[in-house]
Amino acid sequence: MGGLLALSRGVDRVTTVIGRSVAWLILLAILVSAINAISRKLFSLSSNAWLEAQWYLFGGAFMLASAWTLLENEHIRIDVIYGRWSRRAQHWIDVIGTVFFLLPFTAIMLWLTWPAFTRSWFNGEVSMNAGGLALWPARGVLVLGFGLLFAQGISELIKKIAVMRGIIPDPHHHEGPHEAGLKEAGLMTAGLTQDQEAAARSADPENRA
Repeated sequence: MGGLLALSRGVDRVTTVIGRSVAWLILLAILVSAINAISRKLFSLSSNAWLEAQWYLFGGAFMLASAWTLLENEHIRIDVIYGRWSRRAQHWIDVIGTVFFLLPFTAIMLWLTWPAFTRSWFNGEVSMNAGGLALWPARGVLVLGFGLLFAQGISELIKKIAVMRGIIPDPHHHEGPHEAGLKEAGLMTAGLTQDQEAAARSADPENRA
């Protein structure tokens, strides 16, 4: 298991570096969009290349940071049942979801997008819009994005099994509504007790004297 955990740590490092780097593409896309809008409004200048560059930058950030989002456990959850079950049951749900949904989906997408990328590369495919950009970079981003997501899925599966076996601590403990309610009730009780003690001290004549 030690070798698999070392592999997982390596994947996590690569995912983190790429994710943090491509996050800046969002800012670049905003700048390109602003420049394009200003030049169009003030100087009546516009270009399909600028428009497509915005799409490429945003798509690149979305695809290449998806693995990092998975690593940080920040993908949107619709928590209807998951939070009500025990942590061990949640681990099993994550394992089943990874094995039967995430990994097959990303594998299928790799199988579908790789031929499209190679054809676009060898044929020099470009956009059908006048003055548009080459299409192979966008298709390449799809391949790379699904590849990173597949690798991160393997990493998350390794870590999840290690957590279930007690080898490593749980990096993403999910606090269910029951646990959150008990915690909030405890904090409220502690705060009420402190308020009562403070009121009792202020009402004590000896303390006032």
